[in-house]
Amino acid sequence: MKNHAIIVAGGAGSRMRSDIPKQFMLLNGKPVIQYSMEAFHLFDPVLQIILVIHPGYLEYWDQLCKEYKISIPHKIVPGGETRFDSVKNGLQLIDDGLVAIHDAARPLVSADFISQLFSDAGKFGSAMPGIPLYDTIRIIEDNTSRQLDRTVLRAMQTPQVFKVSELKQAYTQPYQSLYTDDASVMQSAGFDLHLMEGRSENIKITQPQDIAIAEVLMKNVSHG
Repeated sequence: MKNHAIIVAGGAGSRMRSDIPKQFMLLNGKPVIQYSMEAFHLFDPVLQIILVIHPGYLEYWDQLCKEYKISIPHKIVPGGETRFDSVKNGLQLIDDGLVAIHDAARPLVSADFISQLFSDAGKFGSAMPGIPLYDTIRIIEDNTSRQLDRTVLRAMQTPQVFKVSELKQAYTQPYQSLYTDDASVMQSAGFDLHLMEGRSENIKITQPQDIAIAEVLMKNVSHG
């Protein structure tokens, strides 16, 4: 069965208060997105990697590939107006097998973790990683709030792996604002989902301080 990975890097990175989107910022001397590419390539050297990049940064990506000697084979697709549109654009390049959808801003994903996700997706049809919540969580309702049972809640991560045929079918639905990840799109289309344990180190770079946190984590976690 053919494996694919769509790495979503279509954002402009406004929350990072930087002119450079987070996926292209340097982490220990390499662009953030390069770590995910290396992890997928290490897991499966013939896996097809598709990068979805904001149209305004296509030339910048070419420059980064030359400067940092990024030679891992990959295809480029321009990003859309929303994450939903970007993933949909990437799906146009693939026909069958399993596909992992991964946020480029999660550079600490490992080949071992990716292997577990693809293995579970092969058995159960999908694989979505989630981690327990440790903070007290409250939901706002009108002018008051109430506490939620955090033991039944999970913070979702990527990569999320699905059958290509099912994910493409799910993406024929009209866009809704509640589609914040691919699992939400799949669930809306009526597909069963398989949840598996995520990795605490698989953080997402969203704030400037996250780069420093990732650098510390990389010293303690063997990438790959």
